[in-house]
Amino acid sequence: MPTIFTKIINGEIPAYKVAENDKFLAFLDIRPNAKGHTLCIPKEEVNKLFDLDEDTYMELMAFSRKVAKGLEKAVSCKRVGMAVVGLEVPHVHVHLIPLNAMSDMNFGKSLSFSEDEFEQIAKDINAAI
Repeated sequence: MPTIFTKIINGEIPAYKVAENDKFLAFLDIRPNAKGHTLCIPKEEVNKLFDLDEDTYMELMAFSRKVAKGLEKAVSCKRVGMAVVGLEVPHVHVHLIPLNAMSDMNFGKSLSFSEDEFEQIAKDINAAI
């Protein structure tokens, strides 16, 4: 059964896309810890980060770095934090979270944004990449 991320990749579920290439996709988390919280995923459905082949792993990190650099320009923050937890969706995903305080890494909280706000945030990050 395809994961929710595979359904996003296939266009079956909408997402606020930030960046995309032939192997990876970055989109806004719909339950963000902070404004601009972005997920970077491989298009290949793999459950665990360290099960990726070495080349794909390194390419995902490079893709995530590029997205993080744009995120840092587009969203006011002290730095961009990165987390790989992988328990909530069985598809590799890197969380990029704009940080102004340690509490911004708290996955027990989430912020709400309107559809227009999400769209504008995604456009701003994409333009900064």
